[in-house]
Amino acid sequence: MAGTSMACASACICDNGNHFHGGSERTHDNELVAEPWTGHPPRFNTSFALKRFKHVDSPPIESNTLVVTLPSLLQDVLEVIFGNLEIPDLVRAGSVCCSWRAAYDTLRDLRRYKQSQTPYLFYTSESTCDNLACLYSRVEKRVYKLTLPERPIRTRFLVGSSNGWLITADEGSELLLVNPFTSDQIALPSVVTIEHVKPIFDDSGTIHKFELSYFIGEKDDTAPEIYARNDLREELYFKAFVFPDLSTGSYIVVLIHYPYYQLSFARAGNDKWTWLPPNAGYRNCMYVNGVLYALNTKLGEIDAFDLSGSSVTRKIIVTEVKDYVYESMYIIPAPWGGLLQVWRVVDVPRHEVGDDPSIHGPATHVNYITQKILVYKVDMAAKELVKINSLPHHLLFLGHNQSLCLGAEEHPQLKANHVYFTDDRKELILSYKDVNRDIGVLSLENRQRKEIMSKIWSDLLCPAWIVPNLTKMNFSFAK
Repeated sequence: MAGTSMACASACICDNGNHFHGGSERTHDNELVAEPWTGHPPRFNTSFALKRFKHVDSPPIESNTLVVTLPSLLQDVLEVIFGNLEIPDLVRAGSVCCSWRAAYDTLRDLRRYKQSQTPYLFYTSESTCDNLACLYSRVEKRVYKLTLPERPIRTRFLVGSSNGWLITADEGSELLLVNPFTSDQIALPSVVTIEHVKPIFDDSGTIHKFELSYFIGEKDDTAPEIYARNDLREELYFKAFVFPDLSTGSYIVVLIHYPYYQLSFARAGNDKWTWLPPNAGYRNCMYVNGVLYALNTKLGEIDAFDLSGSSVTRKIIVTEVKDYVYESMYIIPAPWGGLLQVWRVVDVPRHEVGDDPSIHGPATHVNYITQKILVYKVDMAAKELVKINSLPHHLLFLGHNQSLCLGAEEHPQLKANHVYFTDDRKELILSYKDVNRDIGVLSLENRQRKEIMSKIWSDLLCPAWIVPNLTKMNFSFAK
């Protein structure tokens, strides 16, 4: 359905495949909305405006409008039907008429819509304007465009994707949460509250540079580096996550940052980041029941930080698994219980230079691709890894986002025993930005890989998977 209009007794249905509109536009899409975080999901306003999705890969066709009378269905029946829809279909259904909108509102407010949504690939493109983002649906094999709130998404640095939220850094290196499906935007604690960062003020008292210190655990005498406001974000941020905290009914944001891939976190109501010394080398994490599990990819070690008490405690879940780890590594909660550790092998870049190569000149072409992916079960009792040869009933999503293990039965249009992946090797991407992205799907059975899309170009650091989420969260950080 596209181009639908609100009506109680009838609806205008348009068969133009290029657009569909889910209701009125938000009136403050061009404003920075830094809503307060109280720590509890608020009640939804029933006047919540649905976003417009623009489908961009279908050729324009002549639009025919039909006026039909919709059958009257019981509200509970509508809710059962709508509750099994993917988010785009749910948005479209909610814009048809008043009774359907009421069913949509109820599902959204009570979070009764399908919780196991299919991930979309989020990225930006040079062919779009600065505040447009692209969403690729693997199921529909379509690209949608979303208009996001200011500041322009293409001017930001993508730090992560988690639970339907993007974690971004603006041109001042400040962190903002953005929900591309609702246009909600939330400011996180200031960058200057991170333990390793100090502001440098100009004569007018305005921050114009940052000082970044390089220490682990106890502070040392290593000389700090000075960065411009816009440059710090590439040097400081690696990956970030938004986790629901069921023990408090709130949310927690976890940040992996430089120097040396250390951890900091912030809870609802916090006005600063809390640093977790003394270890480093973390590249991935997950949060369950007040415990933060962090994967140290230098050695394959898994540390567990208990954040539920007044003081933080740390214990080692899995000790060193090898002397040196060159793979990208991920930690994922298994749907059947326990933890998975996943290793991804990416080959070394190969350069093809022109007729007049220079040692310091840029390579004209660089390829780096995922070669194989290994899956292990974490045996916490033995503190070791047990290799899993296949996932016959599940599939994985890896990348610059929260790692996911989904049930194949809930996602019949995706392939079981396969891994859907995107770029996340920051070292390679920063050095070689103008190359094709390493994005595809790989079989765990025979290691055959296929491209998801051809030649995705993006000036955003790392394309990422994102799971649609209509839940509004009211984060509040004191400044």
